[in-house]
Amino acid sequence: MTGPVVVKGVVHGKTIELEREPGLPDGQEVTVTVEPARVGTELPAGEGLRRSAGAWADDVGGLEAYLEWNRQQRKQGRRGLEL
Repeated sequence: MTGPVVVKGVVHGKTIELEREPGLPDGQEVTVTVEPARVGTELPAGEGLRRSAGAWADDVGGLEAYLEWNRQQRKQGRRGLEL
């Protein structure tokens, strides 16, 4: 085998049961990256954006206050335009 193989599986505690043989000999050391499968689950409209907002997702007022503070900080260091 020359490259990575993607195999789905099910987690049982510290054991992952693979849906098929990975094609490696017993005892072969491997590196495992685990991520939840997206099996037919579409996110509702806007959910991806809400998740990417992180801590601000549920604090619109806090976000507005931060953005205003940020605008004020940026204005302090700017020179005026000469026309």
